[in-house]
Amino acid sequence: MPIIVNLDVMMAKRKISLNELSERVDLTLSNLSILKTGKAKAIRFSTLEAICKALDCQPGDILEYESDKKKTPNR
Repeated sequence: MPIIVNLDVMMAKRKISLNELSERVDLTLSNLSILKTGKAKAIRFSTLEAICKALDCQPGDILEYESDKKKTPNR
């Protein structure tokens, strides 16, 4: 998937645990874990806003686009 989730990086920079972030954004641990591991199919803007507020960051600090062209094609 060309969207990379860097939530774990931002959490490490802010020295915040998954449990603490879960409480701050009012999201279950399992849903936050799915997002953190990049397995989420979508994210609500309200959730993204709450995460950015809790981590004092911008959406671009959490989400990154990687073009498929960057990947080496299988031959």
